[in-house]
Amino acid sequence: MKGTTVQPNDVTEILNRPLSQELLDRDLTRLAYVATDGTPRSIPIGFTWNGTHIVMCTATNAPKLPSLRANPMVALTIDTEVHPPKILLIRGRAELDAVDGVPDEYLQMNGALQMTQEQRVEWEAGVKALYNGMVRIVVTPTWAKLIDFETTLPTAVEQLIQQQQQRQHT
Repeated sequence: MKGTTVQPNDVTEILNRPLSQELLDRDLTRLAYVATDGTPRSIPIGFTWNGTHIVMCTATNAPKLPSLRANPMVALTIDTEVHPPKILLIRGRAELDAVDGVPDEYLQMNGALQMTQEQRVEWEAGVKALYNGMVRIVVTPTWAKLIDFETTLPTAVEQLIQQQQQRQHT
């Protein structure tokens, strides 16, 4: 709805739902932001949810960083690949936190990768050798919507159903 203000408690309630928690436990999100040339971007990126923030990590020379510094407003989509899809939409403000070495979150978010223990040790050593530092992209959700196509629908579909019901009653 236009002009609707979402209260922090509403966001927390949506994010605490079991289905939201399931989606927040996934490996990838799609991060949408506005590039410095003014055009939109949407990229897949690994993330972790710490109960309050969505944390993504990237190289210090990543092209998205100047864009996020210029305009920190972002949107995230976390969804499934089954029918009907389960979709968690989140909006918020990205804060950039440059850190030395590889953040723990980066290693955690890649924990679901299917590797043997030996492969994991080798992968972590390679990552730590590659990155002298990284940037943590920390998003505090300010808006959230969960769509499961059973109890919740996209706003436009809800409006069409309401219009259809009104036509049937007249």
